[in-house]
Amino acid sequence: MNSLMSHLEQAVASNQLLASARENIEALLAAASSDLAEKVVAELVEKGHWGELNDRFFKKLAFGTGGLRGRTIGRVVTSVEQGQGGPNGRPQHPCIGTASMNFFNVGRAVRGLVAYTQQHVGTERKARIVFAHDTRHFSRDFAEFCAKVCVELGADAYLVESARSTPQLSFSIRELRADAGVVLTASHNPAHDNGFKAYFNDGGQIVEPYATGIITLVNAIESEAYEKVAEEHRGTLTILGAEMDRRYMDRLRSLLMRPELLKDSTAKVVFTNLHGTGGTIVVPMMRELGFDVMTVAEQDVQDGRFPTVESPNPENAPALKMAMDLAEKEGAEIVIGTDPDSDRMGIAARDESGRMVLLTGNQIGSLMAWYRVKTAFDLGWVSDATRSRAVLIKTLVTTELQRAIADHFGIRVVDTLTGFKYIAEKLRKYENTIPAPKIAEINPSGYRSLSEEESRRLRLEFSRFFIFGGEESYGYLGCDFVRDKDANGAAVMFAEVAAYAKSEGLTVPGLLDRIYEQFGYFLEVGKSLVMEGADGAAKIAALANSYAAHPPEVCDGSKVERVRDFSSQTIFDEEGDELPKEKMIFVELADGRRFAVRPSGTEPKIKFYLFGKDTSGRPLAEAKAHVKTSLESLWSWIEQDAASR
Repeated sequence: MNSLMSHLEQAVASNQLLASARENIEALLAAASSDLAEKVVAELVEKGHWGELNDRFFKKLAFGTGGLRGRTIGRVVTSVEQGQGGPNGRPQHPCIGTASMNFFNVGRAVRGLVAYTQQHVGTERKARIVFAHDTRHFSRDFAEFCAKVCVELGADAYLVESARSTPQLSFSIRELRADAGVVLTASHNPAHDNGFKAYFNDGGQIVEPYATGIITLVNAIESEAYEKVAEEHRGTLTILGAEMDRRYMDRLRSLLMRPELLKDSTAKVVFTNLHGTGGTIVVPMMRELGFDVMTVAEQDVQDGRFPTVESPNPENAPALKMAMDLAEKEGAEIVIGTDPDSDRMGIAARDESGRMVLLTGNQIGSLMAWYRVKTAFDLGWVSDATRSRAVLIKTLVTTELQRAIADHFGIRVVDTLTGFKYIAEKLRKYENTIPAPKIAEINPSGYRSLSEEESRRLRLEFSRFFIFGGEESYGYLGCDFVRDKDANGAAVMFAEVAAYAKSEGLTVPGLLDRIYEQFGYFLEVGKSLVMEGADGAAKIAALANSYAAHPPEVCDGSKVERVRDFSSQTIFDEEGDELPKEKMIFVELADGRRFAVRPSGTEPKIKFYLFGKDTSGRPLAEAKAHVKTSLESLWSWIEQDAASR
């Protein structure tokens, strides 16, 4: 041990190892309950993998408002970590490091969450926490470990029997009246990542004031060791399986606004879950609704390597290539793809020429937003008398086409920061605004026992009726019984949109063009600069800070009219609620173009969001070409400007 620390000190002196990395290595070795960490560090030192040590130890993986996310398999896998190996070719042990996803950091997270949840519940009963996981490397191991720790600390644990989606976790928390929940997932991140995503009793991700309390407890834990409660005071473990699947699917059916459109449907759909969890719900759900569903057999296999794709992200065209090839072969009209934890959904649809067209997240969301708002009025759910209480929620970086749609129908639109937890926070607010006696008059068991029709009526009378919400990154929600983006529900909603288009003699792209012709053409382009590791994190921070310190005055030949710095300015949303501070800069140009810059909260990249529109009334083909060219020019300018900062 002394020899190892001496090598580390010499590496710091020679600038091979960051001083923070040496400090974190020492802290981890002191806190470890076995010699595994010491053996891993010693092997990396012996082989001179200083860059790997810096990446693993440059920081402590702090529990943030979304939980934890990091590498669970290092760029360099030591022989100690590889051990006897694990399923799907993974190492035996997860990546050792204070900045990595491993049992040490997962243990800290679940212990802090259990402690806070039990404090919040009080002493009269045991806290109830639900645990789910996707198909990633170590997800099942981490979930079982979390449930075990939960029980040993005296709380009741519910654990899914096998991989399930993130939105189903949210549903289960609400359905079981649980106090918190965790899903072990890194969503659409690369295969080497994993994460610990925490939820509170409303089924939404943790927000203030709960977030600070949980974060404080988690980040104060330094040791792997914990004291178990006496056997007679331990919690119980309940396994969740097919019965909860059925309850979830039955509730998803209520998303259909005009179910008659799907009767006798002959539409062929190709679905892929990209080796993840989506097929558990989406495939049987779509078949029950009458669709002829084919799946990509190679991608049905739940495999944390995601071996058939470079990235398991339905935002990326290559991820859907196999599904699109199958659609061409079988003559399918729609391709649906979901990410590993099935909270994001991508779509390809056949156009009038017979070509399969990939839709962006903004386009998919706008189609569903338009259809659901329009149909809510057609069915009389919302009227002139109640439209002021209907609301569409989107993130600030989601297309303004949805604002144009909401304005046309006279309903409110609310912009939130990026992250579906902020949409869920609004839903909690709307639920809590309804007087409890009014809920009890309908159902003494409470709000969660109300039917969709009953809760809609109360929301329109006393609160706000949430019609639809979404974000540009392929996340959508059209209900109140799930409090996170839901690709399973989105598949149901989009199936209805496709059926509506067909009833009008249109393809899905044709319906989108009809919407553009009514509201104007809106185009959004997402770009990223990826910077990995300790060095990359410093570069991302420096670049983001430069925009705040030195915002541009002219961009691509157009004068900057307004700059909003969400990290320093006090900004309120459309309902008068103050937005939390976030590192994001929004730049608006005199010619109508806009762009936003923000570091990703979950990936080693800085993101750029570009917005253009043409509402001049010129022919649609000309409008599309004009806006596309203008955003290409803007991105070229941004790239050059970023390189100079």
